[in-house]
Amino acid sequence: MTRRKTPLLKVVAPIAVLAIFGLIAWVLVATAKDAETQIPEPIRPLVRTMVVEPESTRLVVRSQGTVSPRTESEIVAEVSGRVTWVSAQFVAGGFFDKGVPLLRIDSHDYTEIVREADARVAQAELRLAREIAEAEIARQEWESLGSGETAPPLTLRVPQVAEAEATLEAARAGRSRAQRDLARTEVAGPYEGRIRVKHVDIGQFVNRGTPVATVYAVDYAEVRLPLPDSQLAYVDLPLDYRDGSARLTGPEVVLLAEFAGETHRYSGHIVRTEGEIDPRSRMVTAVAQVADPYARGDERSRPPLAAGMFVEAEIIGREVEDVLRLPRAALRQDGTVLLVDDDRRLRFRTVQVLRATDSDILVTGGLSSGDRICLSPLSAVTDGMQVRIAGEDDPS
Repeated sequence: MTRRKTPLLKVVAPIAVLAIFGLIAWVLVATAKDAETQIPEPIRPLVRTMVVEPESTRLVVRSQGTVSPRTESEIVAEVSGRVTWVSAQFVAGGFFDKGVPLLRIDSHDYTEIVREADARVAQAELRLAREIAEAEIARQEWESLGSGETAPPLTLRVPQVAEAEATLEAARAGRSRAQRDLARTEVAGPYEGRIRVKHVDIGQFVNRGTPVATVYAVDYAEVRLPLPDSQLAYVDLPLDYRDGSARLTGPEVVLLAEFAGETHRYSGHIVRTEGEIDPRSRMVTAVAQVADPYARGDERSRPPLAAGMFVEAEIIGREVEDVLRLPRAALRQDGTVLLVDDDRRLRFRTVQVLRATDSDILVTGGLSSGDRICLSPLSAVTDGMQVRIAGEDDPS
């Protein structure tokens, strides 16, 4: 019995194995066909967008600089002598008014010189009066002779009178000079200002021409603001030759200064540009001017715009119309933006940028009013790629 089963098993076993492998192959083929027919749906990223609308805006150019006085002078002694008195305001940082004495130089010698000059004038006047009287007597005597001839000038004492007149004029000039020197013993401020540095003090001997103080006016402060060549198109700077009909002030400028932990604002104007463009940096230096930097008027709410203070400047430039403002992140490195069309598909669009800052860009060409711009950063983008719009395609 066992011997009969063995041949049958040898026949059935291969057939069974083939059947099993055939079944497996059929299953694999059927599964592969189903996999080929099931195409996965493309992933549509969710993006933030904005709809652009044209607007009018005024351009602002930013710079920075250091405050300096408009007028600065070095006061020198105009006479020699010892300093006998100084004002309480004659200190570094002290304020003074125009014409108010700051120091006095010993005036005794100069007072004596004025007295001597007065005496010389009196003597010259007396001599002139005597010569005029003698000339009149000489004329009368000549006429009494009845010769009918013209008297010689020397006979009529004409040269003597002229000499006496010249002597009087010289004496008067000497007196005026002596009076000026006497007045110069009192050194006063040439304008309303502040003392930057004082060079002398009471008891010190000074010679004519010795510097006594460095002072500056407090009516106006100035700030030199370097501007790159590329920024000049945004502001109306006074660069051209100015005749009598040209305006004297340029664009408005706002200065921002940090003081005691707070930011303070000061308003001024660009009044001029310096004489040349820096050949190395290609910078143009505009000069901003601020009136009453020490708030001498009614405005006491802000600290003074003191000389040496560092400030940030915002120069108000020209106004432009029909520009589109986009966030800076919307501009790609190749100068394009991603536009979302009506079918929710991305389209590359090249734009003309008027100006780009760290926060936004101003576009003048390449886009139209009502265009929808993609704002979300996408790592891989293809033209025509479908997206979902945040706030519209994700109502949940």
